[in-house]
Amino acid sequence: MTVTWEELGWERVATGVGRCRLPVWDCTAGLVVGADAALVIDAGSSLGEGARLRMRAEELAGHRVTHLALTHPHFDHVFGAAAFAGAEVFAAVGAESVLTRKGRGAEELRADAVRHGLDETAAAEAVDTLVRPRHLVSGEWTLDLGAGRQVLLANVGPGHTAHDLAVLVPGSPEVVFCGDLVEESGEPQAGPDAVPSHWPAALDRLLAFGGEDALYVPGHGAVVDAAFVRAQREALAARFGVSP
Repeated sequence: MTVTWEELGWERVATGVGRCRLPVWDCTAGLVVGADAALVIDAGSSLGEGARLRMRAEELAGHRVTHLALTHPHFDHVFGAAAFAGAEVFAAVGAESVLTRKGRGAEELRADAVRHGLDETAAAEAVDTLVRPRHLVSGEWTLDLGAGRQVLLANVGPGHTAHDLAVLVPGSPEVVFCGDLVEESGEPQAGPDAVPSHWPAALDRLLAFGGEDALYVPGHGAVVDAAFVRAQREALAARFGVSP
């Protein structure tokens, strides 16, 4: 019997495209299903969460997850990446400097995760198995998932971090996975690694990337439209004193 997206706790956004909102931090993970390949977008906050995410994604896809895109290097989006062994891992260029097991960035990720409530053992385990992206996107990168299904990755940052990656899934409608450049369930979070002066421009690039009629999937919260992204862009510009 074929299982539905909803039965596994996923929201179907378009044909072969869906997302789920992970517990605790309400982080979004995405899935794009191709004929013989599948792309997961973001990996969850721990190895256990990543393993559950992969299991559900592969049940929906009907085959293994072959690609993993990390929208930005924050613990709730990357700590589950080691559960996707064998997948080709993509991130914005520069993210590899954070996602290095013995580096300062890894220790900052661990400390941030614990500070936000992740179990210390789970945080240490995730850092010990931290995945360094193999494919680094500096401009745009097209993935072919088979049978005419192509996905476009774009380095649209800096903004929320110095290394923000967006994922465009062509179709009707087009779907854009935004990472935490866009948040719907609360005010966008600007931590010490944010680049506030460039964030509104990153959202301009995101809007140009997706267009007026696309659906935009934020890193946290419900799916939004271009008008929401534009309003958040104006709010961020006012918040950080960035000229139009």
